[in-house]
Amino acid sequence: MTGQDEYDRLLLENQLCFPLYACSKEVVGAYRPYLDDLDITYTQYISLLVLWEHGSYSVKELGTRLFLDSGTLTPVLKSLESKGLVKRERSKEDERSVIVTVTPEGYALRDRALSIPEKVGCRIRLEPNEAVELYRLLNKVLDGMESCEK
Repeated sequence: MTGQDEYDRLLLENQLCFPLYACSKEVVGAYRPYLDDLDITYTQYISLLVLWEHGSYSVKELGTRLFLDSGTLTPVLKSLESKGLVKRERSKEDERSVIVTVTPEGYALRDRALSIPEKVGCRIRLEPNEAVELYRLLNKVLDGMESCEK
């Protein structure tokens, strides 16, 4: 008969994935009332964050930056375009590439979103140095996800 110890690795309390999942779900949920006021989803919000920073991005680059595949990103961008917040155009240099650009209406929404990070941030009870360390560690996890064999 096998000992229970060998199954300890399957206990929920021993899974790093679970607190990451639960925190992600809760943090995204904390954004919901503020994003509802702007009539955008969380995925639309993070797409806009990148676009507000850069003005325009190819769909492929945006997907890479956000860890989203085109099947997820395309409907998000279509919705943002239908709201008049972005425009999508084929690249003049490479017809296969679609460039997404923020519209003036999209930039106007940025002004309305300015208070969101602070409002959500106050719900995450970390000291500033802890938040910086968590950010560093989470990015380390993301950077290392490709390195293990399946």
